[in-house]
Amino acid sequence: MLSTMTSAYIALWTLLVLSGHAALSQERIIVYPQPESEQDQRTIYPVKLLNLALHKTSVPFRLQPSEERMPQGRALLMLKQDQIVHVVWSMTSTEREAQLLPIRIPIYKGLIGWRLLLIKAQDQDKFRHIQAVKDLQQLKVGQGHDWPDTAILRHNGFQVTGVANYESLFDMLQKGRIDFFPRSIVEIWAEAEAHQHQRLVVAPRLALQYPTAFYFFVNKQNRQLAQLIEEGLNQALKDGSFNQLFDEYHQSFLQRAELSARQVFALDNPILPQNTPLQRQELWYKR
Repeated sequence: MLSTMTSAYIALWTLLVLSGHAALSQERIIVYPQPESEQDQRTIYPVKLLNLALHKTSVPFRLQPSEERMPQGRALLMLKQDQIVHVVWSMTSTEREAQLLPIRIPIYKGLIGWRLLLIKAQDQDKFRHIQAVKDLQQLKVGQGHDWPDTAILRHNGFQVTGVANYESLFDMLQKGRIDFFPRSIVEIWAEAEAHQHQRLVVAPRLALQYPTAFYFFVNKQNRQLAQLIEEGLNQALKDGSFNQLFDEYHQSFLQRAELSARQVFALDNPILPQNTPLQRQELWYKR
């Protein structure tokens, strides 16, 4: 947990960091990565939550996407180098927390580790007959080459094909170069809809689960912005607005997932940082 500071102190220093010696009343621009494609809806909820958190503080601001589209790896590199973007959201890992400054409040309440399987529509019968994790381990899995999920799945014995381009994973699945594409509950329904022309569907019966968190990250030197975001998120948790926004965007996904009717394969996460706040029960989704 970041050390506690007063709201006034945080606001003052954040303004100084973001704008140098500009006037304190001036609106500050906070840049986040533009989505990777027009079909990519993964930015919507994080931006809404970030906007909510910053509105809980006294700092005038304006959120703005980067001018160029950014794959996650490039966005994280730019953040590490303190270029282009001021904040990025991503799954945590020991490596990422060594390079960047995390705000350790899981924005998806851990749902990012609840994975359903995106498959070809004609493969549904094949996946209905899978009974054990070893059956899935015989199939080819697709993931981003630098995603933490890739390391997690490989550690658990899966055959993972890692690629650089997010959209190419859907093409690879359609063409049979991979057998399934594990996606979180909060992502998969929108992705299936966006790629329905490729006849991609959510596999029946099955789910993967591993403990993990999706955080907002800032540059290591930008502790004031981190303090500000953390303060705003904690205020939103306290007044209920965090949970209200979370439910607005994710309750329907949970209902569609019907986790109680699925066979869930629990996986280990060898890259989960020790400082993950698992003891804060209010931060996590409980089935």
